Amino acid sequence: MANKVIITCAVTGSIHTPSMSPYLPVTPEEIAEAAIGAAEAGAAIVHLHARDPKDGRPTQDPDMFRQFLQTITKNSDVVVNITTGGAPTMSVEERLQPALQLKPELASLNMGSMNFGLYEMLNRFKDFKHDWERPYLEESDDRIFKNTFKDIAYILESCGNNNTRFEIECYDIGHLYTAAHFIDRGLIKPPFLIQSVFGLRGGIGPHAEDVMHMKRTADRLFGNDYLWSVLGAGSNQMYVAAQSAVMGGNVRVGLEDSLWGSKGTLAKSNAEQVAKIKRIMEDLGLQTATPDEARSMLKLKGRDQVEF
Repeated sequence: MANKVIITCAVTGSIHTPSMSPYLPVTPEEIAEAAIGAAEAGAAIVHLHARDPKDGRPTQDPDMFRQFLQTITKNSDVVVNITTGGAPTMSVEERLQPALQLKPELASLNMGSMNFGLYEMLNRFKDFKHDWERPYLEESDDRIFKNTFKDIAYILESCGNNNTRFEIECYDIGHLYTAAHFIDRGLIKPPFLIQSVFGLRGGIGPHAEDVMHMKRTADRLFGNDYLWSVLGAGSNQMYVAAQSAVMGGNVRVGLEDSLWGSKGTLAKSNAEQVAKIKRIMEDLGLQTATPDEARSMLKLKGRDQVEF
């Protein structure tokens, strides 16, 4: 299965607000439908956040996750990956609860604190339906997404008995070294899923040299013990993913990372983006992994050992 590419779909996230796209899933029913559609289009993994259905605000209430997780698992064998990132406005204790209580096969984990600037989106989006949206973007010029060494250890140690593996999110080169530090401490076990993030304000850029620098550094630090995946934010999504694939990596798409289907045109669904990147993979002569193949590649515990 070394030639199989794992497609992850990040379904809704906390970066974009509901007013930015009518296609962004908000309610539990919409999130479940989007995740199942992404799986049917070729995603082996779905990366999931939750939102308050009343106004689309990000939430880490485990009960909100349960409302869509049960529907997803009844209708798909896709690997579920639950966020511990939540939103930069949340405490680490709040962010942890869904992964801690629901014990998924995979959970995301950010490898460092960083400036997390979303305010430039105000140049493109002017009208908002909910009172929280504009301040959420405006105030991000003075917002730090806090992920200290203590925070990271707290998440890893809290989930240590759950056999949950982590999508290790690295927004810059230093985050790879932080991952290596926790590997040396014995808190992260191989195989590692290293998710390199490109193009968010505050992290590494999306230039081809940045992508290659991330890959070279990860190769040196982790050798044969890791699987590499990438996501490109916004308009960077598809060409960063294509570069990863030709370098032997895996890919992540979805409306969390980009609202766009093509230049100037909103994607109408997560499935649209998954189908597009799958076509690109196949045009490059690559095969995409099924959920069970992804489980084998990542040595996941299996869907029968989760709490949802």
